[in-house]
This record gives sequence, C-alpha cells and structure tokens, in this order.
Amino acid sequence: MADHPAKPDRETLLADLEALSATATSADGAVSLSVNTDGVLTALRLTDAVSGMSPSEIADAVLRTYGQAQRDSARRTGQLLAPLGTGGYLMDRLRWRAQFAPAPVPAASVPAAPVSAPPVRAEREDAVLQDRSSDAAAAAPPSGPVPDDDWYAGGMRFDKAW
Repeated sequence: MADHPAKPDRETLLADLEALSATATSADGAVSLSVNTDGVLTALRLTDAVSGMSPSEIADAVLRTYGQAQRDSARRTGQLLAPLGTGGYLMDRLRWRAQFAPAPVPAASVPAAPVSAPPVRAEREDAVLQDRSSDAAAAAPPSGPVPDDDWYAGGMRFDKAW
C-alpha cells in the first residue's frame, strides 16, 4: 500500500494558513503586492516608475501582478491542504485561483504594450491542483420548492444546532 502523507495537526495547519503570504512584483518593478491565503490583497507598493505610466497602464500592471500573487497563494494553499484530500469545493476554488488571469486592458486605452502574463505550465500527474473543467456537470437542482414534509413528520425537534 502506498504511503500517504500524515494529516497535519489542526493548530499547525491553521497557523500555517494564517501566516501564508504570497508576494509578486511586476516585470518592470513598478508594482509589488502581497496577498494572504484567501487571495485578499494585504499590501501594495508602487514605485516612482508609475509616474511615467497612464492610469490604465498602472491598473493593468496591478491586476497582472495581483494575478501572479493569486496563483502563487492558491498553489501554496493547495499544498498545505493536500494531506486532507484534493476533492471538494475548496480545492475546486483553489484550482480556479491557480489559473486566474485578469482580462487584458483594451489596446486603445493602453499606449504601451501591456505586461504579459506568465506562461501556463503543463500539468503534472502528481500536481495537487488539477484541471477538472472537463468533468461531468453537476446535476441540476430541483425545479421548484423541495417539500419538507419528511422533516415535520418526525414531530418536535430539539436540535442543538438551533
């Protein structure tokens, strides 16, 4: 039987996720930013190089750099969570974030060439994050309200969750 990685200690995993920060810098060094494990922007630094850029060029550089940080954050978060399993909604969202690339700013509003996105790497078989876009679609939800007769037929409930 293949060896499976041991499940991490809950407190250690939570501490690692809380401490995770991914930083990216634009190719020209004008923009540097950081995101946390959720991909939320936590720091943004603009250098004097932005003074020669149009607002749309600055926006494009920030969005592309943000995309780089998002992908790195998703990849690293996926690696931390992999011992718990690679299926489910959370891992699907991480896979989506690992492929995140903002739409390019229209050429008419950007006089100079936009910063190019990093090349997409071919997936490896042992990769934690795998493309599942060709998987079968989820079943359609019921077309109307779902009856709750079975719930009330059981009589009075004293569920502690309430």
